[in-house]
Amino acid sequence: MHFQTTVEIAAPAATVWEVLADVTTWPSWTSSVTSAEPLSGEPLGLGAEVRVRQPRLAPAVWRVTRFEAEQSFQWTSTSGGVTSVADHVLTELNGSTHVLLTVDQSGLLAPLIGLIFGGLTRRYLRTEAEGLKSRAERA
Repeated sequence: MHFQTTVEIAAPAATVWEVLADVTTWPSWTSSVTSAEPLSGEPLGLGAEVRVRQPRLAPAVWRVTRFEAEQSFQWTSTSGGVTSVADHVLTELNGSTHVLLTVDQSGLLAPLIGLIFGGLTRRYLRTEAEGLKSRAERA
């Protein structure tokens, strides 16, 4: 299953990245996350793990599997036979930033999980994009 959303943010990529990479503040700007707790005790970077709690979903540990400072990060979580891979990609264009957020789910139960939680996943991606836009544009 593949889910994605995009948003244009009237702020430079460095500003958007500063908001996005500070995962502990996500609950203050998106209602799709109730807590984000770094497990490695370090800032977001390759190999970092973060326990994320979201309404209506079981807590998940996400591990950063690709990291390009101020440009993108990808993290992966596996639970109940489903592997979720989420990408966060920033592209700066003339002082504003295009943000692409995706979630790809695979595994034996992915089609079933997609049917049950697909609408929620789409709403959470959109909520995250809108919250990021609002916070970054105020920064």
